Amino acid sequence: MKSTKQPQPTVFIIFGGTGDLAWRKLAPALYNLYLDGWMPEHFSIIGTGRTQLSDDQFREKLLEGIDQFSRSGKAKADQWAIFSKNIYYQVSDLKDAKTYHELGARIESYEAEWNEKADLIYYLAVAPNFFPIIADNIAKKCPKEGMDRTRIVIEKPFGHDLESAKALNKQLQGIFDETQIYRIDHYLGKETVQNIMAFRFANALLEPIWNRNYIDHVQISVTEQLGVEDRGGYYDGAGAMRDMVQNHILQLLCLIAMEPPINLDADEIRNRRVDVLRSMRRFDADAIRFSAVRGQYGHGWIEGKEVPGYREEPEVNPESNTETFAAVKFFVDNWRWQDVPFYLRTGKHLNQSASVISIQFKNIPHSIFPPEAAENWQQNRLVFSIQPEMSIRLQMQAKRPGLDMTLNPVDLVFDYSGTYHGKPPEAYETLLLDTMMGDQTLFMRSDQVEAAWELIMPILHAWESKKSLSFPNYPAGSWGPENAEALIAQDGFHWFTLPVNGKHG
Repeated sequence: MKSTKQPQPTVFIIFGGTGDLAWRKLAPALYNLYLDGWMPEHFSIIGTGRTQLSDDQFREKLLEGIDQFSRSGKAKADQWAIFSKNIYYQVSDLKDAKTYHELGARIESYEAEWNEKADLIYYLAVAPNFFPIIADNIAKKCPKEGMDRTRIVIEKPFGHDLESAKALNKQLQGIFDETQIYRIDHYLGKETVQNIMAFRFANALLEPIWNRNYIDHVQISVTEQLGVEDRGGYYDGAGAMRDMVQNHILQLLCLIAMEPPINLDADEIRNRRVDVLRSMRRFDADAIRFSAVRGQYGHGWIEGKEVPGYREEPEVNPESNTETFAAVKFFVDNWRWQDVPFYLRTGKHLNQSASVISIQFKNIPHSIFPPEAAENWQQNRLVFSIQPEMSIRLQMQAKRPGLDMTLNPVDLVFDYSGTYHGKPPEAYETLLLDTMMGDQTLFMRSDQVEAAWELIMPILHAWESKKSLSFPNYPAGSWGPENAEALIAQDGFHWFTLPVNGKHG
């Protein structure tokens, strides 16, 4: 299928081209964009790395990743032959000016061959300490006349704390305009996440009740069965708050809580998301004790397999104070959401891998039904399931078939797999195409990044200054520490889980 709108000629440079991200995500995403007709007529993909590889060896490596991870399945020989002619490899030292001069020469040769100027996308799939080095060298050593067509894509983590995030923003904005900086969060590229705005702002039924008068509370859970795997070295310096809450989960909260934008302009939508973060109630020492819970997994069982505790994982300090679970109760202090709690939780080695947003509505003001009719009564709930299934379901009460009046919960379901044919685009496909199109709607702006860090820094400071004496405090395969249940139970609620065998948690 040929798209009706395509990017300009593009040179796509991947720093860290031999890494896992390029292999699993970036190459399959770019290949699928090509299959769907979204790539420009003239494009080039240059992978860089320290490993000595020829162009053909690099192409073979990327093909292995595409065959394993592409939503379109294994690459067909004829299609791959055409696509792969646009893939090249350059051995590089990120600190050596020669690397950037060679890239500049390559770019100029492509533009001469195409007889067109190209948009230049530099994707930084490398460790964060290389971000300033690469940015500085791009500005100094690559073609000067191409700077106005340059975009730089930054993978997380964007800073380790508020101060480092501010310093990185200052460095990047001293080289690039904010419109050239794409801070990527793959969660915002997921189909169900993008549908939050469509459901809210394209339907007259929902927006009038999207406020404190009708909504009881909101839950956002991003739970993982996996442990830290081979990321122990990185994770032990990060933890659940930095790895998941500061970026992914807070961005989901912003989409749920934001005010209606006046249009779909990127900065208008990002302004509304920043407004949410600035409206959120700050934490003092007392609030942290009652509003935030941390946990660390011990050994346990996952799907019948015994797994070690976090402190026994490779490259993890055997006395680590790093949290692998975090649950926080937030409030958004504005007219729409005053006193409506937002409960967020995330953790590793939990009972289920799922990303779910649950919006629970208040009870009806008066029930006309006798107690025996409403034995299975549940409050209305709107559920956005991001993974493993992609669906949006509205849970309501209905009469059960029969001669008596008995109510039970039923679901009105929008299921992607049942509604649409074919697999939807992966998040990275959406985000890479937006980068080529110059659309920053789904990317984080500098003030949004800093506002998110500012919000969670009091919690991080409190947790890092006082070692937990209870770690590990939940077994692998459970739903996390008992205190997380108490956090929400003290308000009369319980954590929502995805349906198992047709029954909702």
